[in-house]
Amino acid sequence: MSDLSIFELRQYTLLGGERETLIDLFERAFIESQNACGMTVLGRYRDEEDPDRFVWMRGFSDMEARRQALSAFYGGPVWNEHGAAANATMRDSDNVLLLRPAAGGQGLGMALSARPPLMRITIHDLASVGAADFNAFFEAVMVPLVAASGGEVVAALATAEVENSFPRLPVRGDRVFAWIAFFDGVDEERSFTQRLNVQSGWRDDIPENLFPALARKPEVLRLTAL
Repeated sequence: MSDLSIFELRQYTLLGGERETLIDLFERAFIESQNACGMTVLGRYRDEEDPDRFVWMRGFSDMEARRQALSAFYGGPVWNEHGAAANATMRDSDNVLLLRPAAGGQGLGMALSARPPLMRITIHDLASVGAADFNAFFEAVMVPLVAASGGEVVAALATAEVENSFPRLPVRGDRVFAWIAFFDGVDEERSFTQRLNVQSGWRDDIPENLFPALARKPEVLRLTAL
């Protein structure tokens, strides 16, 4: 997993009561078969705040490997047999972020394959801000802020600003920066969030060119691993 450089964060909105149906099918049919086609299935999660949301991640060595792997899987026998049943559980499957490591990222795939009791993903809309500029601010200001609140950043990713190599599967067009932290459970994450949310003044001296990336509240996912 150390050579993974492209990641998909996939959020599926499911029909009512269908999450466990999809999870059962996914675990039985879609993990080994995708891995065999040249991709790496990473975490699979229940959204703690939405019973009709299933979230998962997969990784690829590069965009051409992604194209080949997805072509093989979605044109192959497993998807041909089970794809209709999977789609029948879903209201939407197009909420997908195509991401790359924000900086370096050696071994990032191994970190993302972990199965913590709870994983928190915070997604910032970058707007017009460059990913490298935001990452420098993130490492200098926000990583210490997270640490002071009792958390630890285990991974940081930004939108892979490349052409979708498999357009049959849409990806979101917005530019984002996402960071990930692990917690021992829901209560621990809630305590962290309370401490983080009362931190004051940390945006006061942010350069004007970076502020568009912090003008909106970030999207926060609270996920329990399967």
